[in-house]
Amino acid sequence: MTATALGNDVLELTRALIARPSVTPDDAGCLDLIGQRLQPLGFRCERLDQGGVSNLWATLGNDKPLFVFAGHTDVVPTGPEADWSSAPFAPTERDGFLYGRGAADMKASLAAMVVAVERFVTSSSEFHGTIGFLLTSDEEGPALHGTRHVMEQLTSRGTHIDYCVVGEPSSSERLGDVVRNGRRGSLNVVITVQGVQGHVAYPEQVRNPIHLAAPALAEFTAEVWDEGNPSYPPTSMQISNIHAGTGATNVVPGTLEVTANFRFSTEVTAAELRQRTESLFARHGLDCRFDWSLSGEPFLTEPGAYTDTVLACIEQATGVTGSLSTSGGTSDGRFIAPTGTQLVELGPVNATIHKIDECVAIADLQPLAALYQTLLERLLPAAS
Repeated sequence: MTATALGNDVLELTRALIARPSVTPDDAGCLDLIGQRLQPLGFRCERLDQGGVSNLWATLGNDKPLFVFAGHTDVVPTGPEADWSSAPFAPTERDGFLYGRGAADMKASLAAMVVAVERFVTSSSEFHGTIGFLLTSDEEGPALHGTRHVMEQLTSRGTHIDYCVVGEPSSSERLGDVVRNGRRGSLNVVITVQGVQGHVAYPEQVRNPIHLAAPALAEFTAEVWDEGNPSYPPTSMQISNIHAGTGATNVVPGTLEVTANFRFSTEVTAAELRQRTESLFARHGLDCRFDWSLSGEPFLTEPGAYTDTVLACIEQATGVTGSLSTSGGTSDGRFIAPTGTQLVELGPVNATIHKIDECVAIADLQPLAALYQTLLERLLPAAS
């Protein structure tokens, strides 16, 4: 197959996936479409659906190493469709880009993975190792019954993934310029500060939780949690929501609710962040309740043979010198890497993800598939 034909093949499959309105957790038939492409190659396709979430585990081969492509078919809501230049689930080519919800996050990656495997299996019918696909419709949502569930099932079977590529849109300005070899942890907290509600004209009869919490919040936002390390930037904390009041201008509220998120490095643990936060508010004498939820621990694939191979494949397929990074949000890699898997996230440019008029460069589709195929060739050599 020529490079041009490959590019068209990736484009057509990306278009077909975008046309399925798979707003999380609805798969809208994407996994069936992918399964129809994999089964003729000899893949064993197993559905591990759970809790209204669609999951596919597909494998070809029986030997080690096990190399897995991981990703998600679900997309975030479109926002006001009238704001889009073209309908979000009607894939549209314009000025060298393919527009549609999920174009970059991450249906182009899914299409490139499938086409890469088709080409690899056709050219290397006998190879050492096993190729796997771990795909879910629950990455953009709560992420309770998707990759987390599949990994629990695989672990219970004794299945260990050696290498993994998650097709998240990792690139910043050019395809392959950034590879995620880890992610920071994500810790959420809702802090409820208790006061005493009353009339604003009688301050002696109230305890205004906004006033009481203000000094603590100032200290909270100024706190230096750590200095980071060579693999991670310093831990950051951001307050995302503050709510208090009844809506009336003459009523002092009885409670203040503050929602915050930590993106933390390996220099501090979730337990330490909880303890330091609660101690900080206690020093200010506040009556507080803390509701904590841990979205994921930080994970890291140390620079080494696997990351070197990935960077070499990027340069071979695109001519770009990539760099390793742990920045950005969370991904389903947080459920795979802790099992000891060597994992990276590698996909198209992320400039438009989750935005109105999300798009992917059509010229990047063929190189992305070629990149994935090159990685397969390096890690799963042909049988002699």
